[in-house]
Amino acid sequence: MLPADAFDAEGFLRRLEDWSPEVARQIALAEGIELGDAHWEIVNLLRAYYQEFDSSPAMRPLVKYCGLKLGADKGRSIYLLALFPGSPAKLGSKIAGLPKPDNCL
Repeated sequence: MLPADAFDAEGFLRRLEDWSPEVARQIALAEGIELGDAHWEIVNLLRAYYQEFDSSPAMRPLVKYCGLKLGADKGRSIYLLALFPGSPAKLGSKIAGLPKPDNCL
């Protein structure tokens, strides 16, 4: 478990290198989410997106990237909302240990 000061006021990790699967579980539980295989698939996809583009995706690019990498059935907003309610791009990025996407409130 990381100390509280490892996170910013919104619960995002301050340092990317502090992330681990255990930290992801800690963040997810704080958000009321128990991570299953489908969640991990998106968390890993978000981390791959960050490595490729050096930024966290907003919702539209995330949906497009999911469709490209995981198929049309998973490249839909409704699918992502079922896994990460509210704002999938923001919540998914938080759990993935990435910075908050630029255009998320």
